[in-house]
Amino acid sequence: MDIVNIHEAKTHLSRLLARAAQGETVVIAKAGHPIAKLTPMDAPASGQSQRLGFLKGAFEIPKDFDTMGGDTIADEFGGEPTT
Repeated sequence: MDIVNIHEAKTHLSRLLARAAQGETVVIAKAGHPIAKLTPMDAPASGQSQRLGFLKGAFEIPKDFDTMGGDTIADEFGGEPTT
């Protein structure tokens, strides 16, 4: 994320907009203090996280996921096996 001053932003606005269109975020500052952020239109709003599910179909969770290694864990901690 680059920081540019207001004068540079006014002089090179079309370049900064092209960078934003390619996915970059540019912060515009006044006297070194950030005052605005130029982001692509499809970027998540500040404070929001991106949608879950981007790895859907990439792998499968085993059906016994909740009990995997239960005997080993019980042995390590001196408890009773859960299976």
